[in-house]
Amino acid sequence: MVTLADIEAAAGRIAGAVLRTPLVRADALSRATGADIHLKLENLQATGAFKERGAANRIALLTEAERKSGVIAMSAGNHAQAVARHAQLAGIRATIVMPRFTPTTKVTRTRAWGAQVVLHGETLAEAAAHAHELAAREGLVFVHPYDDADVIAGQGTLALEVIHDLPDLDALVIPTGGGGFISGCAVAARALRPGVEILGVEVESYAGFAQALAGQEVKVGGATIAEGIAVRDIGQLPLALLKEREVEVLVVPEAAVEQAIAMLAESGKIVAEGAGAAALAAVLTFPQRFAGRRLALPICGGNIDTRVLANTLLRNLMRDGRIVKVLMEIPDRPGVLADIAARIGDQGGNIIEVVHQRQFASPTVQAAHLEVMFEARDAAHGRSITEALEAAYTVRRL
Repeated sequence: MVTLADIEAAAGRIAGAVLRTPLVRADALSRATGADIHLKLENLQATGAFKERGAANRIALLTEAERKSGVIAMSAGNHAQAVARHAQLAGIRATIVMPRFTPTTKVTRTRAWGAQVVLHGETLAEAAAHAHELAAREGLVFVHPYDDADVIAGQGTLALEVIHDLPDLDALVIPTGGGGFISGCAVAARALRPGVEILGVEVESYAGFAQALAGQEVKVGGATIAEGIAVRDIGQLPLALLKEREVEVLVVPEAAVEQAIAMLAESGKIVAEGAGAAALAAVLTFPQRFAGRRLALPICGGNIDTRVLANTLLRNLMRDGRIVKVLMEIPDRPGVLADIAARIGDQGGNIIEVVHQRQFASPTVQAAHLEVMFEARDAAHGRSITEALEAAYTVRRL
């Protein structure tokens, strides 16, 4: 098992190799949610995620023979980069097996740290099986991303820093994939501050720990923006540590994770990947549970694909009513487009895109269909612009 002494030893071992990240109060997010939110900025690590802590500790403990053999790991990205970086720093050969769906950003950055990257399988489980085969065949040391006591001890060093910086903390809310991060933090936090609540967070499609802790059969799968915590096979050592400490794991919808990514970018000025935003997603999903409480939320990763980030921000603008798309049936005569543009402009709206369709969409040659996308200040402003259009045209909001 993992103890506070193990975690404190890990903290000394990785000091200087891993950044001691800042814990900052997020005023805008606190006002928006009603909780007192403090963000632990693990996205500032050299590889953009907390995984540095566990990888650095595990590699530092390798024997001389193991260093000569080299290491291998399987990961959707953040553990991969962490192992690759610390293997490079130690002058050790590293092979990383990643699922084929892994974002290009993470694959590119892993290779940049000098590791050999092997893309194999559609899931983490398939990648793991292949990594174990390669380890046996080539005599490599397998560095597990979460079901390893030394990795867990390294991840738990984050809680040491949080408790030191915020001793009157009420709750530590931690994104949960395989369980190495939350179990290490739970050991450290409960030993130092028994009254601190430790809560895990999973997405609905990958709620393995919530199911296991409830005595249910683990059934997971599907697409998620939080691929960093999309784990099929949860760690058995982390599970035992969480059961012993009676840690609860909350489950959040996919839409809440997207909203959290957008809020962090817009209000917090922080770029987070899906897994990195999951703790804030829990606060958004369960506002009454967290109202008025002092929270520490690890932004555990910032390695989000640029295209995914852009799409997420646009989807959130549409959910908030700040981008509106309408379909209009209009008479096909001169001056109509100018009238529509004037109505939107008079209301303070900003036209983003117009699609004018004559030939195929309209039931008569005397009419046309017009799709208009415009920007509004908020949902109420969007409704007022739409009402101004409805005063003269048939309008359907898309």
